[in-house]
Amino acid sequence: MPIQRRAAITLAVLALLVFLLYQLRDVLLPFVAGAALAYALDPVADRLERLGLGRLAATLLILAGFVCGLILTLILVVPLAANQIAALVASLPAMIAKLQAIIAERAGPLIERAGGAGAFQELQSSVGNLTGQAVAWLLGFLRSLWSGSQAVVGIVSLLVVTPVVAFYLLVDWDRMIATLDRWVPPRHRDTARTLGREIDGAITAFIRGQTLVCLLLGTFYAVGLWCVGLNFGVLIGLISCLLTFIPYVGSLTGFLLSTGVALVQFSPDWVSVVLTVGVFLVGQFLEGNVLQPKLVGDAVRLHPVWLMFALLAFGSLFGFLGLLLAVPVAAAIGVVARFGVKRYLESRLYHDGTPILAADATVARVAAAEATPPALSKP
Repeated sequence: MPIQRRAAITLAVLALLVFLLYQLRDVLLPFVAGAALAYALDPVADRLERLGLGRLAATLLILAGFVCGLILTLILVVPLAANQIAALVASLPAMIAKLQAIIAERAGPLIERAGGAGAFQELQSSVGNLTGQAVAWLLGFLRSLWSGSQAVVGIVSLLVVTPVVAFYLLVDWDRMIATLDRWVPPRHRDTARTLGREIDGAITAFIRGQTLVCLLLGTFYAVGLWCVGLNFGVLIGLISCLLTFIPYVGSLTGFLLSTGVALVQFSPDWVSVVLTVGVFLVGQFLEGNVLQPKLVGDAVRLHPVWLMFALLAFGSLFGFLGLLLAVPVAAAIGVVARFGVKRYLESRLYHDGTPILAADATVARVAAAEATPPALSKP
């Protein structure tokens, strides 16, 4: 089969797969969560197998421990989070009104001098209307989370379907990998295995490192905001912990929430407001200079611009699920892209069919080495 026809068939299959995933995006979350859980727990199952347990017994033991740990965490965390969320929702209108008053007191004269006598009144009226609509929408959305049948079905499916999917995938994980390996043509099998190891190393390093970053940063924010005396500080730290897995989203959300609450609670005590902001500045410094380099390193190997593009693109296509998958999928695409660049730099297409000179060969080897990520071991 000509190479052009094979490329066309491959692209058509990929396009069909993306289309099906897009159409089924509303029901994918429990299956993706189950697959991710099986992927993360497979190394533990392999180690238990080496200790003499069967695959089925190892899977049952691992999932039982995971479910018990999850239930214990929910018992400890959910009551605290629920109480703080209820208190935050109840005090939200008063907080917004006080924040508007602070803005009117501090920025009103400046805005009136810049835009005229009625400029600030018009702006305040518009902001008040938008704020009222936003609060009404937020309260309606929170009520719909508890009363909407679709949301209830989604939560139940996530809690029930995910462990079942994880169980079956974890039991058959090694057999599935072996089957996929047999499907690859023998002449391409070594290349496919190399790419698979590099993708596995990149994704594993990111998940393991980013999970530790989330836990450490969330704990730091919760303790720091609690020490400052900020209302809902533990809740804001918990939200930051959960959302930090998505780059940029967790820290930005926590910073905006804590700054708004601090302005309402502490004004005109600006020292406490500065301390609240300082907690997040210190957290960002630790994340960028200590936690990310030490725990995640250069596993993803994506430029920040491409990383933001991946977050926006996957979030637009698949919603919250896309935000969770953006970085791992982008990391896998990056491994394949770097391999393609390496092969292109070594090909005669790059050299226009002319014999490769020694200097050109050296340049090609250096570029290919830079395009090849270091091998990472699976934990």
